[in-house]
Parts: sequence; structure tokens; C-alpha cells
Amino acid sequence: MDIGFLLNGEPVRLRADPPTRTLLDWLREDRGLTATKEGCNEGDCGACTVMVQDQDGIRALNACILFLPQLAGKAVRTVEGIRADDGGMHPVQTAMVEHHGSQCGFCTPGFIASMAVAHANGQTDHNDRLAGNLCRCTGYAPIIRAARAAEDTPVPQWIAADRSFSGSEISSGGLRSSGGQTAPLLPQSSDALAEIYAQTPDATLIAGATDVGLWVTKQLRDLDPVIFLHQCRDLARIEDWGDTLKIGAGVTIAKLWPLMREFYPSFGELLRRYGSVQVREAATLGGNIANGSPIGDSPPVLIALGARLHLRKGTARRDMPIEDFFIDYGKQDRAPGEFVEAITLPKDQPAMRCYKISKRFDQDISALCAAFNITVESDRISAARIAFGGMAGTPKRATALETALIGRDWSEDSVKAAAAALEEDFTPMSDMRASAAYRMETAKNLLLRYFHEMQGAQTSVLEVRP
Repeated sequence: MDIGFLLNGEPVRLRADPPTRTLLDWLREDRGLTATKEGCNEGDCGACTVMVQDQDGIRALNACILFLPQLAGKAVRTVEGIRADDGGMHPVQTAMVEHHGSQCGFCTPGFIASMAVAHANGQTDHNDRLAGNLCRCTGYAPIIRAARAAEDTPVPQWIAADRSFSGSEISSGGLRSSGGQTAPLLPQSSDALAEIYAQTPDATLIAGATDVGLWVTKQLRDLDPVIFLHQCRDLARIEDWGDTLKIGAGVTIAKLWPLMREFYPSFGELLRRYGSVQVREAATLGGNIANGSPIGDSPPVLIALGARLHLRKGTARRDMPIEDFFIDYGKQDRAPGEFVEAITLPKDQPAMRCYKISKRFDQDISALCAAFNITVESDRISAARIAFGGMAGTPKRATALETALIGRDWSEDSVKAAAAALEEDFTPMSDMRASAAYRMETAKNLLLRYFHEMQGAQTSVLEVRP
């Protein structure tokens, strides 16, 4: 299929064939724009970062796992296009030179793209903004100094010009053969998606491609046919229903983060640690659930909150407690042609806390993730919803632990005694991230941490108080 987008200020029209060709490969091989680098080729290092702008704003994204059809109707800037039309440098480029922010230079184009996006958006939380850009030569101090130095400089005029770009060249897509590949499908709504997916149930659904992208770049899988979800704007809505929130499956982690930070601060902090800015701007809540990963960060929290999952196949809809969706490793309760449409969760569960344990604090896969939501009335535990990720083949509710807690006094002794029930709930495995014994012991300790935190104790090792 043909797609149109803006590249460094110039309209581009091309045939996306195959539909899973990445922007990075196309830039380097077809356009000769080799400043954008291939590092990890899985969205971790940020060397391939580019600026992407559309009606929702300007974002930093990883070109190595960004498929060409995802760019339809958008404006893209590589580091070659970040300078002004007259050749003058962008303020962040000037600052990087003045503050000696580059040595080998391999990572520098990605840093420049991330810094230019933050500069355009007025974002000054530089440690977070640049956490997805790895540098092994220069060290981060001069790079952060450069970002700070550029904070109050004017935003270049081409940012506004890109914003006014019309996506009139977007092709809505169609199912047809193109060079041996089935053309990608770009439904414009969930209704169109439901119709197409019911007719093509063997298609791979692609939202942000932060997971599926690695199927192509690392596993070298040939995905055919594919359906891209990013133009189904109704899937990206958040609806406030009073006591509950309905989160569309296409809502990105970046969009979800500030909302959850308001209602559930510990969940908000967990989402801040979910990959890099580049990953959070692409990854969706629906994708984090639908892939069924046992170490997905959001499902344990959603289980503890008592969230419900909304599924759709054609015109038929059904919903279920989210814990029922995960049947076994790699197996979910989802029929062919059925997709995750939305998630509903309560707004007022003040006792919910979640904790992520990983080797690296930021941007790392969980060794285990725990979520606790315990109700205490008159110093006795009256209800409990507890879930873990990384302890079994699926995100799983700790029902034996819940039973052991309910009816007990809310005390440290009761919590310690009940923690042994976790051994009935889980038989964790050992892998490169943690041993089975570590996972079990840490899970028990997280319950104790939860108790002390709910008693008002300071439990974060990142905060030191006199």
C-alpha cells in the first residue's frame, strides 16, 4: 500500500512493502540518512531516536521498531532535519557542542532528537526524558548540562510548520496482494477493525510495535497479514464514568501515566519506570495485556484493582475480570478475530500499592511485580486482592495468601504468618533475572513492606529522611 508522510520538511510517498519494514532500515538503505544509528535494534538504546509529530503532538520514537505504515500522515524529523532551513543548528545542538556533550558520537543523533522533542514540549525533567538514550563514552553530566542550557531558547519555526502538515495523502488501506505480501490494513475506527479482523482472524495486530517490532528485528519473523491499530482513535479514548475509568486499549503508557499518577501514585511510578520515553510514547495498555506476558507490568496492578477487560469480535462484545483472561503461558481467553477493546477500573481504591523489582531500576524487565489492595476494618482484614507478575506462567492472583489474610488482625505478626501461603500460590522459576528462592523471599518481603507503608513508615530506598 502507498503511504504519505513528511520527512525533514519534504513530502514523501512510498509503497510500504513489506509492511513490517522499519523506518530505520528505510532511512539508512533507501534515503541515505545514516546519521540515525542502529544500536540494539530493539528499542532499548535510543541511538535510532527520531522526532514524530501528528495531531496529538510531538514525540520521540525508536525508528528501529517503528514500521513504515505507522507513519502515514505524520511528520518525521531525523537528526539531519533538526537543524534550521538555513543550516543553522538547533539550540540543543549548539548546547551539546558548547558543553562537550559528545565523544564517539554514535549515540549523539538519538540524544539530539530526544532533546529537541523535550525542548519543543517545554519538558525539563531531563533525567526521565533522556533515560532511553544510552551513552557509554561521554557520561551524562555534560549532556544534562546541555539540555538545561537550551531550556529557555526559542523553539525553531519548522516545528510549527510540521504541525500544520495535512495528512491528506493517507491511504486507508485495503486487503490486496503486493509483491507477495498482503497489504497492511489501516482501519480508522474500532468498528472497521472489528469487521476486518473478523474476516482476517490470522492477522497480527500491531499497535505501538514495542513488542511485535522485536518479532521482526530479532526473531526475523515474516508477519503476514498485519493490521495496524494506531488510526483507530476511538480505541485511544479515556472515559470518566464517575466511579470508574474506561481506558481504551489503544491508550499509550505515556498518556496513561499522568492519570494513574493522580489516582494511584504507586502505579504512576511503575508506569514511569515502564521502558523509556520512546517506548512509553508507543506502547499501549491493550498491548501490554493482550500479549499475555507473565512479566507484563500492568496486569498485576489491574488484577489487584478488580479491573474488567472488554473484548470484541465483530459486533459481539463480552467482558470479564482481567485475571480470567490469562489461562496459561502464551494462552489467553481470546477467540480468533477477537481483540481487547478497553479496560475498566475503579477510581477509588486508596489501599492499592504496587512494587516492581528489577536489576536496573529504570527501563528493565521485572524480576517480579507485586500489587496489594487490602481492606482493613476495625483493625481486621476484611478483604484482599493481591496479584503478582513474574511468579508464574501468567500474571496471577494470590488467592491462598488472600484467604490466609482475611479475618486476621492487621498486624505485623499476622502478615508474617500469612506470607507462608504464597508457597501454595506460586512455584516460581529461576532464570537470568532472579532465582526461584529470591522471587519467593522477595514476594513475602513485599507484603511486609506493604504493611509498613500502610502504617505510614517510609519504605522507599530512594528517599532518605532524617
